[in-house]
Amino acid sequence: MAKTVDLTNPIFTDAEAARAHFEAIRWPTGPYCPYCGQTDTVKALGGNSMGPGWYHCKSCRRKFTAAVGTIYERSHIPMTKWLLATHLMCASKKGMSAHQLHRMLGLPYKTAWFMAHRIREGMRELNPTGPLGGSGKTVEFDETFVGGKEKNKHGWQRRKGNIGGRGKEAVFSLVERGGKVRSHHVADITGETLRPILNTQITEDTRTVSDDGGARIGRGRPGHQSVNHGIGEYVRGEAHTNTIEGYFSIMKRGILGVYHHVSPQHLKRYLAEFDFRYNERDALAVTDAERATKAVAGVIGKRVTYRSSPSRPNGVQV
Repeated sequence: MAKTVDLTNPIFTDAEAARAHFEAIRWPTGPYCPYCGQTDTVKALGGNSMGPGWYHCKSCRRKFTAAVGTIYERSHIPMTKWLLATHLMCASKKGMSAHQLHRMLGLPYKTAWFMAHRIREGMRELNPTGPLGGSGKTVEFDETFVGGKEKNKHGWQRRKGNIGGRGKEAVFSLVERGGKVRSHHVADITGETLRPILNTQITEDTRTVSDDGGARIGRGRPGHQSVNHGIGEYVRGEAHTNTIEGYFSIMKRGILGVYHHVSPQHLKRYLAEFDFRYNERDALAVTDAERATKAVAGVIGKRVTYRSSPSRPNGVQV
């Protein structure tokens, strides 16, 4: 399979092809009723009054489309543009801003901004499939800070209730070497906050590695190693944090170079976006087309709606 998607693919230009593509993702074994779950009593509706893509369930006597129960429900944006926006965000290693989507899709900025957050919600892993690591595997963990002004870059302090660095938000990430990453937006970087995440997200028989700052969190875990960056030690045998630092570099370059500003309210969704692309990367033999398909499949069972908020553009937030 080719690694890229041809942007002239009919699913990005033809409404019927886009609808059929989404239905095949949502209903790989045939349509079912999103209200009662029946399959045998579902039939496609004909006629010009309803338009294509409508179904009726004889059991609960309700009409529906494949978009019901997803982030696309009640959206007036064509499915072609939803699929194209999803592909663009999945194929861009450091993300794509709402302004860029606004220009490329020919949509108002407010619409593109809201679309991007809906797509990120589809990328968010709501039910992680078990902890990271295992026997013979290594997980690196570290914390970093995003946002704020450059002059506050080194102003943070490791004190309870005070992560310092005005305007900065703390992020705690765990990455399995050769595997996946999980990132968390946390209130502070104290042991009381981070240790429960570590114990929940990593199996006990996993070898863990951190820098000298994380040594206090990993203390007591069998096989934990740390490198002391403070004295210029970055690699000691298999002990290093190069993998997690590489992930942080991609995430920060995306936030600084593409998004420029990320509000604390929505940071979890941006982290989900960067986690998703890393977890579905080329190195794990995932193509752009497969990555976009997984992101589209992730919209099922999720809804994101408008709420009034003066802090968001034009009073919109999610």
